[in-house]
Amino acid sequence: MTYSLDTLPFRNSFAALSSVFYSRVAPTPFDTQAQLIHFNTRAAALLDLDAAVQHDARFAAIFSGKLALQGADPLAMLYAGHQFGHYVPQLGDGRAIILGEITNTRNNEAWEIQLKGSGQTPYSRQGDGRAVLRSSIREYLCSEAMHGLGIPSTRALCLVGSRDEVYREKVETGAIVTRLAPSHVRFGSFEVFFYRDQHEHTRTLADYVIARHYPELSDQPDRYLALLHAVIERTARLIAQWQAVGFCHGVMNSDNMSILGLTLDYGPFGFLESYNPGFICNHSDHQGRYAYDQQPRVGLFNLSCLAQALLPLLEVEAAKAALESYQARYSAHYHQLMTAKLGFEQADARVLQLTETLLTLMQQSQTDYTLMFRALCQVERNSEEPVALLRDRFIDRAAFDRWLAEYRAHLRSHAQADEPRRAAMLRTNPKIVLRNYLAQIAIEKAQGGDYTEIDQLLSVLHAPFDEHPRFAHYAQPAPEWASHIEVSCSS
Repeated sequence: MTYSLDTLPFRNSFAALSSVFYSRVAPTPFDTQAQLIHFNTRAAALLDLDAAVQHDARFAAIFSGKLALQGADPLAMLYAGHQFGHYVPQLGDGRAIILGEITNTRNNEAWEIQLKGSGQTPYSRQGDGRAVLRSSIREYLCSEAMHGLGIPSTRALCLVGSRDEVYREKVETGAIVTRLAPSHVRFGSFEVFFYRDQHEHTRTLADYVIARHYPELSDQPDRYLALLHAVIERTARLIAQWQAVGFCHGVMNSDNMSILGLTLDYGPFGFLESYNPGFICNHSDHQGRYAYDQQPRVGLFNLSCLAQALLPLLEVEAAKAALESYQARYSAHYHQLMTAKLGFEQADARVLQLTETLLTLMQQSQTDYTLMFRALCQVERNSEEPVALLRDRFIDRAAFDRWLAEYRAHLRSHAQADEPRRAAMLRTNPKIVLRNYLAQIAIEKAQGGDYTEIDQLLSVLHAPFDEHPRFAHYAQPAPEWASHIEVSCSS
């Protein structure tokens, strides 16, 4: 069963809560005619939405806010949050409006539909409520790229643009991403009520989240503590996945952390090129708070903010104990992921040592993170060849040769035969990630009216572990000009 634009069966469970959690506000349409830039058939399937709707003349008008969908109940969510470590008492959806939710018939999944860049709301804080084409393309591509990598993420249904002028560092054109998620509730959604001493609202929101998204916790003796443990687990696993694939979020404020453990709010993100654990992808992050190697620590900080917000529902010592479990949870997930990247099934002390030594050598030589792990898939355990393709990437080739000999020895004693191991590694180490320069090429072409690169790049990012011989250029390291790309909180 598929739906048309006229038959989408909206529910509005969040809107059924008290208006203290949101403000009802309609999207503000563009001044100029909206244009559909891209439609994502994979995301449409999550809504049971017939892909033919993209050809409906009303489509761009609906997903730019000019026409309303029957049954939608638009709202902007209220939340607060810690931004760069400092509490901001009121944030909220300053440029995003949730239309409602659709539950699909295949597996009974509910997906909220949100227009990002759809105009001012009561939470815009002197902002214009708009998004520019540049940042919208980045979010559109990366949310789908993360899904392709198997990392929990919001999804993107479509991208709509206009000729409306929007000023950031310069004048750009406006756009709207239609974002999908089971829920857009954030850590900051709880923080706002803690700091306002409105603890009854904290309880209401927690009950809503449990009933809608963690129903298995409903019968727990202490369901709120169980909720905290569940979010800690999901967050630890998510950040471990980020680290293993070399993803840097760039702005891990607590209001950008999903209560469901989703990657949320793509702005100044970046994937590692040469391996540098101190990589800072956000040009606005002058102190390096959200550097790549700081993400696990910041994850704990944000979880501490959430735990504090839930204290009216928890015992303090129980909350502390839950937070103390984070590091072990994160380390277990990260070590297992890195173990799989090297072709082993069980993390042991030797595998961890091999991982640490390799990363040290890669840092010294500024070796490309994605390409190095992909190339390791081709190592034969019974060979004694130095593998020029690999050793040429290191300054200290003798040190790498010693590492390779130790790696092969451990493969012989603790890994599957070469073929099944190689197949497993190829499913673990992507060939292609959304390097910033790839997004920039798509952006520049789109700014000139050519949207074909978005479509082509997206098709590859949906299957990043495949070889894609026609698109081998997408797996190349960044060219020299890419070093001048700067992304910031406005990106």
